[in-house]
Amino acid sequence: MIVMISNHDLETAEHELGLSCEQIMTPESRHQPKRPDAPFCIDNGAFSSFVPGSFLSLLERELPRLRLCRFVAVPDVVGSARRTLEVFEEWKDRLAPWPLAFVCQDGQEDLPIPWRKIAAIFIGGSTKWKLSQPAGACIKAAQAIGKWVHVGRVNTPCRLAHFERLGVDSIDGSGLSRFQDSRERIKRNREIPELRLWHGACEGDH
Repeated sequence: MIVMISNHDLETAEHELGLSCEQIMTPESRHQPKRPDAPFCIDNGAFSSFVPGSFLSLLERELPRLRLCRFVAVPDVVGSARRTLEVFEEWKDRLAPWPLAFVCQDGQEDLPIPWRKIAAIFIGGSTKWKLSQPAGACIKAAQAIGKWVHVGRVNTPCRLAHFERLGVDSIDGSGLSRFQDSRERIKRNREIPELRLWHGACEGDH
């Protein structure tokens, strides 16, 4: 499993986490490539505030590295799978030729995922839904089809252990990008089995 880091030295983060790291780029941060010849991904910034012009500007800047991009998260509506599907239909053609990631939100279990138009799924949504069986079913379906699976807002040892068990390809979390103690806590949890938390404890994470 790969940890996508936005604004920290990747080599240092790898040492502190004990996991491979790659860069995740966002419209609001616009950090320069830390490893210009290495794989990366691009988020759309919708969890905080989506700004179309900044998003498109970032894509234009990174176009020469298109072949290295694992996915671009298509603009989404946080917490609403139905509205996210509508937004996806409006944006998908504008984002060619990038590999697209469809962001799964609360309620996705009752709606189709546009599998033939995407290279990846990005598990978003509320914490409760993200850790739910329906979200797990979306992950299993993506894996069965051979799509990349990424999960956002994975900032605690419990969440990381949960998604590591599910075999997702990559995760990100603002806490993992920003705080050394968060990264070191993840590493201790993975190295000492007695520290691993049972799944139910994740429900209280924020």
